[in-house]
Amino acid sequence: MTPKPEAFKAAAVGLLSGWLLLFVLAPNLLVAGLSLLSRSPAGFAGWPATLDNYRRLADPIYLHVFAESFATALIATLFCLLLGYPFAYGLASARPRLRPLLLTLVIVPFWTNSLVRIYAIRGLLAAKGAVNHLLLAAGLIDQPVRLLYTQAAEIIGLVYVLLPFMILPLYGSLEKLDPRLLEAARDLGAGPFRRFRHVVLPLTLPGIVAGCLLVFLPALGLFYVGDVLGGSRHLLVGNLLKDQFLEAQDWPFGAAASLVLIGLLLAFLALYAIAENRVTAAGDDR
Repeated sequence: MTPKPEAFKAAAVGLLSGWLLLFVLAPNLLVAGLSLLSRSPAGFAGWPATLDNYRRLADPIYLHVFAESFATALIATLFCLLLGYPFAYGLASARPRLRPLLLTLVIVPFWTNSLVRIYAIRGLLAAKGAVNHLLLAAGLIDQPVRLLYTQAAEIIGLVYVLLPFMILPLYGSLEKLDPRLLEAARDLGAGPFRRFRHVVLPLTLPGIVAGCLLVFLPALGLFYVGDVLGGSRHLLVGNLLKDQFLEAQDWPFGAAASLVLIGLLLAFLALYAIAENRVTAAGDDR
């Protein structure tokens, strides 16, 4: 007997709702409750309930960590966009037979653990690494320069790990671009820059925003990039959370910091949704 579509739909919705309740809502409620407790020497948390964990986040030290994390994630996102857009454009413009191979090359890094790849970057940037050897051989420097344990090293690591997350949504938008629109713009006398500015860029804006979100949001939490490439001098919010839960054993404060970070990320997603709705509404009015 063939199951009815309504029964299948109800089962799918029920399964999805149960999954969201069990693995999304319940853990976040536990984190929210934990953030209101006090640190306990006997365990990870205890009474009385307090808001001190949130007040501590107003300390200039933690505000600096959040500000530096957002700045680092923003710079990494910008570099991913500058590198990913031309790559995605070339990928979408390549011959159809060549595209699967190029897409495979984009996906291949995912086959190796990202932590292993970050350690490979560390080897390249070390004082006796390949980058310093090349600079010395080219005569650009007289002695090895310090590349590791800097913000630049963290940004290089983030860009290397997260670049595919920028390329794939951009490629999706560029592949759907109707070439007849570009031909029409060319017939009307628009040069390459004006065609890009007035045709390509607006039509690929959803891919740009999606790629930026896919890069920016994970960049805030990749604590191992900061540990391996940034050292202790550049504490990012991901490292702060890891340290509170695993080393300081201050779970209530770590939970409060996690909840604030989640709130900030949700605010970014809400701004994206509002902007998308306005762009859609403006397009419908034309």
